[in-house]
Amino acid sequence: MQNSAALQSSVLFKDLSGEDLEKALRFYKAANASHKKGEYLLHEGDSINRFGLVLSGMVQVFMDDMNGDRTIMANVSAGSTFGESLCFLETRYAGIYIIAASDCRLLWLSTDKLREKSVGDDFSCLMKIRFMSLLAQRALTMNDRIQTLSKRTLRAKLYTYFALCRRHFRSSFFELDMDRNDMAAYLGADRSALSRELSKMRSEGLIDYTKNRFTLLLISHDTADNESY
Repeated sequence: MQNSAALQSSVLFKDLSGEDLEKALRFYKAANASHKKGEYLLHEGDSINRFGLVLSGMVQVFMDDMNGDRTIMANVSAGSTFGESLCFLETRYAGIYIIAASDCRLLWLSTDKLREKSVGDDFSCLMKIRFMSLLAQRALTMNDRIQTLSKRTLRAKLYTYFALCRRHFRSSFFELDMDRNDMAAYLGADRSALSRELSKMRSEGLIDYTKNRFTLLLISHDTADNESY
């Protein structure tokens, strides 16, 4: 049984039901799988012949730099996908590896039919358009990440990241699916420095938080642009 909420969250299967949904799942050669926390879904340097849609749990995409420092490239929760570009291009990408951050259920999907040269029927064309939309969404997500990491100070990175979270959750209150270690890895920061900066921002009345639950109280663009922090 598929997780209908997770499927409907993905542009690949949104608003499809009944026979159309089953047809779409066959198009992508969908296969259910369960994975344990800590299990490697892709080792560094491996090629990938299918991409994943998370039905439940969370998956993390990592990259190590030349010094071996780990950076979280993406936290992938229910309804989101990972590995689609690598799968479609049938290529390896040095430094990338993917791990189950919790016990999770996945729908593994194939891009074989997307690479067929024939135009195909209307439904096949629809599936191809939806996959292109998925890649476009991924490009926008990566643009958000570049905006965050391009900031010169940790304060500015945090402001930008929180502003993106507020936009995503449509609320100044949100709960992150990362602990402090993961948050530091995502922002490319030292964990101790991150904790100190969060404490400073709380003492200045900019934010409040309990563990991974955050409330934005008073954050302006001046906060992000002021590089004296």
